[in-house]
Amino acid sequence: MDSALSDPHNGSAEAGGPANGKTRPPSTPEGIALAYGSLLLMALLPIFFGALRSVRCARGKNASDMPETITSRDAARFPIVASCALLGLYLFFKIFSQEYINLLLSMYFFVLGILALSHTISPFMNKFFPVNFPNRQYQLLFTQGSGENKEEIINYEFDTKDLVCLGLSSIVGVWYLLRKHWIANNLFGLAFSLNGVELLHLNNVSTGCILLGGLFIYDVFWVFGTNVMVTVAKSFEAPIKLVFPQDLLEKGLEADNFAMLGLGDVVIPGIFIALLLRFDISLKKNTHTYFYTSFAAYIFGLGLTIFIMHIFKHAQSLQYLHIYNIYGINAGITEGPRSPSP
Repeated sequence: MDSALSDPHNGSAEAGGPANGKTRPPSTPEGIALAYGSLLLMALLPIFFGALRSVRCARGKNASDMPETITSRDAARFPIVASCALLGLYLFFKIFSQEYINLLLSMYFFVLGILALSHTISPFMNKFFPVNFPNRQYQLLFTQGSGENKEEIINYEFDTKDLVCLGLSSIVGVWYLLRKHWIANNLFGLAFSLNGVELLHLNNVSTGCILLGGLFIYDVFWVFGTNVMVTVAKSFEAPIKLVFPQDLLEKGLEADNFAMLGLGDVVIPGIFIALLLRFDISLKKNTHTYFYTSFAAYIFGLGLTIFIMHIFKHAQSLQYLHIYNIYGINAGITEGPRSPSP
């Protein structure tokens, strides 16, 4: 589901404010600027580093790190599948108790978040382990059938260092599960975003254009045509968005007036930008023209989205704008082989 950039209206209890409906004081200009700037930075980091890691992932031979390739057929079906999932969640929240649904979702994202965060921090943590660290190799293998009909279902290789990273990530997971703190939410959200950009690979530029164009229509319909997107976004308690408090300067870490950015607005353009980086590298030139141009286009589009959203005070009204910008600019400048990966 491609979530939206959202700016809770200042002074509104609807934006995660007090449950008794009291009006909160408006955020200061400094707090708003800090929140928007932090969201922009948090959106750029997983795209940049995820794109770099996608290059190594494409070259890697480890079965546990093999990327998932998105074809043009997958891209064309994605808006339809996303629409069904979004409508299904909407009906679930209407029919069943929101409390129990969010409990199940919290447990699911608890496990998923720990694995994603562990995979994210593993390359960084390896630099801190001493040379004589007792590192043992492990393999998790599940097969189906026997003899010539044996088929691998899961083949995951890991080591002792990965288990240490898993333990550290579990601490963050317990923190999120118990407190739902916005910092823990962002750690999971950044991990999901970086893993998505790293492991989801488009097979060519036209597939990226199909995906971004389809999601452009998807966003316009579900945001402007119905209240489904807004209802699900307000009911869904999971680390599927990056948040930053606008009242951090006044309340510190206990701030609760959040601006937010959906992970879909990071991952979907991010996998297109990563594709262009792999294409640049395949050209074997010293310049990364397509990557830097698309990255600059994303910064411009997202910045313009934040600016217009703030001016009109309309949460989620322009969530598609930065996708449209990157789609339009890249579609115009990018021409290359059907397989831009190195």
